[in-house]
Amino acid sequence: MLSINAVTVRLGGRTILDRATAAIPPRARVGLIGRNGAGKSTLMKLIARANTPDDGGIDMPKAARIGYVAQEAPAGSTTPFETVLAADTERAALLAEEEGLDHADPANLHRIAEIHERLTAIDAHTAPARAARILVGLGFDEAAQHRPLDSYSGGWRMRVALAALLFSQPDLLLLDEPSNHLDLEATLWLESFLKTYRATMIVISHERDLLNNVVDHILHLEGGKITLYPGGYDDFERQRNERLAQLSSAREAQAAQRAKLQDYIARNSARASTAKQAQSRAKALAKMQPIAEVATDPSLVFDFPSPAALKPPLVQLDHAAVGYGGRPVLSNIDLRLDPDDRLALLGRNGNGKTTLARLLAGQLPALDGAVAATTKLKVGYFTQYQVEELDADDTPLEHMTRAMPGAKPAAVRGQLGRFGFSGAMAEQKVGKMSGGERARLALAIITRDAPHLLILDEPTNHLDVDAREALVQALNDYGGAVVVVSHDRHMVEAAADRLVLVEDGHAGEFAGSLDDYTDRILGRGEARPQKRPATAPAKPGHVARAESQADRAKAVVLKRSAREAEADMTRLATRLAQLDAALADPAKATGADRLAGVPALMKTRATVAKALEEAEAKWLAASEALAA
Repeated sequence: MLSINAVTVRLGGRTILDRATAAIPPRARVGLIGRNGAGKSTLMKLIARANTPDDGGIDMPKAARIGYVAQEAPAGSTTPFETVLAADTERAALLAEEEGLDHADPANLHRIAEIHERLTAIDAHTAPARAARILVGLGFDEAAQHRPLDSYSGGWRMRVALAALLFSQPDLLLLDEPSNHLDLEATLWLESFLKTYRATMIVISHERDLLNNVVDHILHLEGGKITLYPGGYDDFERQRNERLAQLSSAREAQAAQRAKLQDYIARNSARASTAKQAQSRAKALAKMQPIAEVATDPSLVFDFPSPAALKPPLVQLDHAAVGYGGRPVLSNIDLRLDPDDRLALLGRNGNGKTTLARLLAGQLPALDGAVAATTKLKVGYFTQYQVEELDADDTPLEHMTRAMPGAKPAAVRGQLGRFGFSGAMAEQKVGKMSGGERARLALAIITRDAPHLLILDEPTNHLDVDAREALVQALNDYGGAVVVVSHDRHMVEAAADRLVLVEDGHAGEFAGSLDDYTDRILGRGEARPQKRPATAPAKPGHVARAESQADRAKAVVLKRSAREAEADMTRLATRLAQLDAALADPAKATGADRLAGVPALMKTRATVAKALEEAEAKWLAASEALAA
């Protein structure tokens, strides 16, 4: 049992944790979630005994071995394989002790026997195989496992730190955003590994799929308080929405009660016969603690400006090769991007996903083959480097003013407002902003010209779960084409309808769904990159395609029709719910519904219900035609 007892932490005069209390059951698998800046990492460091609270405490068994990845990546001339093996400190100490004993001395035989018995008990003989298996899962092949750590980037060395932590098998495993330095393939492996972990685990993660598939409890941190919910993330979200609905109802009831008390006080304070009752109600009103309204969060605002229409294709690659210094990384690429396309690039880090993205963005020339792009094409290309290169001493307003030379101040502020930077938020220093806020600013800058093609390379790294969901919805509402590289499986599933696999120096469309790709990565299937059937003999320099240009243009129209119908369905369903509520309780009706009688409301409801049926039929027809 892990008990968090009335823990309080203050930093810089601000209370981060306020008498936070929770009891974690033994062997629980807990997802620690909360908005950016809520204090998740602070709480994790307290549990890891890296910091101490200002008040309260954390209780756990004294003998419990805690595993926690430090912020510093391992370095030096040792190899990843050696680093991971050394993480099992007991095994390393026993082997070192045995090596230092003289085996010929009879006085040492008893101790040598004890060491061998303990090594057997901790399964030391399988340690090299287990270490190699973990490293392979995190992207290190056999050769890479034996290169010096200093030859790797910081991100890859953090993978080594994660591998060492998993190998050490602590009683309490603490993971703070473990997938931040991983690609989709390594994230899938990590999720599979954590499913089988038998000890207590607390993981800070914004990966919806990981939280649904791995954890059995959600520890939600909000306003300095923590609440433990049973189940995965979807279970938590359902329970939280129910609680918010209850709070909203309670707030409405309280507002009605306050209005009633205020009315009574106003009417009866001046009369001697009712003055005492009015004073009593005034005291009751003063003691009534207001129920706060759920605040709108500007960090959830993403609104990509839709571009002017262009004829397909936006970009077409025919037998293209791309690389650096005249040496190709990818060759023989045949790919076409049309308006409204939604495409995700799959493949391990280092296989060339970013290289292909840069070719599509026009940042790299083709070394061979042909690249054709429409002359009016505007591309918005997002990378983590843009987030890191923002000037910490400037404000969002200053950044956007430079990015939009000659634009009127209203237009500059309007673009910032699309991404939640309105009022004083537009004038705060970037250095004081969270990682998620910086990512939103970078997205605002790259979309200032309403690009026809958005290329997003790991856009979710600094975003929490709610912000990621808002980004997905904004991408689905965006009228241009999207290419995304992400280790967030939920984002890939929700924002992409075409998958391109980049591996072994090639890039081709993947036959199957993301689930098929998951099976392939985890060794559960044999899906392969898609080979499209040709409808006619291939012409020199071109690839025969199953779809004609007319078919692809029709697909663009069908996608847009399906999205419009889906938006109509959402709007009409909301209106229908309002009408049902007004008919059920006319006193709660608002606006024109309050003035309309029941017959008029019934007539309006019938019209809305019919329109909803038509929208559903339109959406279904477009979806079926698109699938066909």
